[in-house]
Amino acid sequence: MKKKAIGIMSGTSLDAVDIVLCEIEGSYLETQIKELAFKSYSFDEELKHKTLQAISLENASAKDLCSLNFELGYLFADCVNQFLNEHSLTSDEIDFIASHGQTIYHIPQDEKNHIRSTLQLGDGSIISSKTGITTVSNFRTADMALGGQGAPLVPYAEFLMYRDKNKNRAMHNLGGISNLTILNRDCSEASVLAFDTGPANMMIDYSMQQLYHLPYDQNGATARKGQLIRSMYDQIMSKSYFNECPPKSTGRELFGNLYTKSLIDQYMNHKKEDIIHTLTKVTANSIIEAYERFVLKNTPLDEIIFAGGGAYNTYLMELIQTGLPNIKIMRLEDLGFNSQSKEATAFVVLGNETLNGHYNHLLKATGATTYGILGQISPVYKKVKS
Repeated sequence: MKKKAIGIMSGTSLDAVDIVLCEIEGSYLETQIKELAFKSYSFDEELKHKTLQAISLENASAKDLCSLNFELGYLFADCVNQFLNEHSLTSDEIDFIASHGQTIYHIPQDEKNHIRSTLQLGDGSIISSKTGITTVSNFRTADMALGGQGAPLVPYAEFLMYRDKNKNRAMHNLGGISNLTILNRDCSEASVLAFDTGPANMMIDYSMQQLYHLPYDQNGATARKGQLIRSMYDQIMSKSYFNECPPKSTGRELFGNLYTKSLIDQYMNHKKEDIIHTLTKVTANSIIEAYERFVLKNTPLDEIIFAGGGAYNTYLMELIQTGLPNIKIMRLEDLGFNSQSKEATAFVVLGNETLNGHYNHLLKATGATTYGILGQISPVYKKVKS
C-alpha cells in the first residue's frame, strides 16, 4: 500500500530544516520511493544561537538542553505545518513523519569518564502532537544500545535505493561531515561498507564565516586563490581518526567550531585564503586517502556519486577527481535524484522500516552486534467515530 510520508533533516551546518514529502510503498528490498515535494526552511537565528551554545561544552547547561529539546520539536513541527499549508495538504493525508533530530553531541566510543552515547534533540512527541501525524524519531540510540556507534544510518537507505547490479558504486555525502557508502555490484547487504571520512564543509564554512563573513566558499573560489600552509595541514591530518579502520563516525566533537577557531587563532598571521585553501585540501585529501586505504584495495569503483553542499564546491570536486583519476565522479542529480533532499528522504525509508517492524541499520556500517528496529514512535490518538 502506498503511503505519504514526510522526512525532516537538520544537519550539522544548522543552516536549514529540510522537509521532504515522499510516496513510499513496500519494505526492505521491495521498497519503492518517489519524492513529491521538497523545501528548506531557514533555521531561526535565535534558536540557532541557542543550539550552538548547547553544543559548546563551555556554555551548555542541563536547563538549556531541556528547553532546547522542546524548542526544536516545535520548530520542526512548525516547518511541517507550513509545508503542508503551502502544498494544500492536511495532516490526515500524511501517514507518518520521520525525523533525525538535531545532533547535539555524539560519543561513538567509550572514553575515560564517558561511555558511548548520543544526543539528538527535537522531541518526537512534540512533533506528533503539533502536526497530528505519527512521528518516528531518535533513531541512533537503539543502534548504540546494540553495540553500534549510532552512525552512519543513511547507508541502509542508500543500499535499498541506489544499489546497481552492473556497477561498483560509492554514494558520498559532503555535508558538515564527509561520509561514504560502498555499494557492490553483487547487491549484497553484507558487502556494504560505510563510514565517515572526516570533515567536509564544517571547518571550511566556519572559517569563511569568521574570516570573510560569508556563509560558505562559493564554488571554492577562495580556496582556489590560496596556498597550502604545510604545518597547519600536517597538524590536522595527524589526528588519529584518519588512521582508524571502519566502522567509524565523527562530528563536531573532533572537527567543530572550537577546534577550527583554535586553528584560525594559531595561523592568523597567514593569508585568509591560505587557511581556506588548507582546510579544503584537508577535506579533499582525507577523502582520497580513505578510498585508497579502506575501499579500493578490495573494491574497484566504477563511480562515486556526490551529494550535499560540498558537491557544488567545484574546486573541491576537481581536487578529488585529480586524486582519483580512474573513477567517474558524478552528482546525485546525474541519477535523477535531488541532492538537497537525499538525507531527509533516507529517514523516510528508515521510518517506514520502523513502522513495518523491520531492522533499519547495517551492522558493518555502525558496528552493532545484532539487528534491531531503530526509531521511537510517537503515535497520535484519533478518536474512533461511533
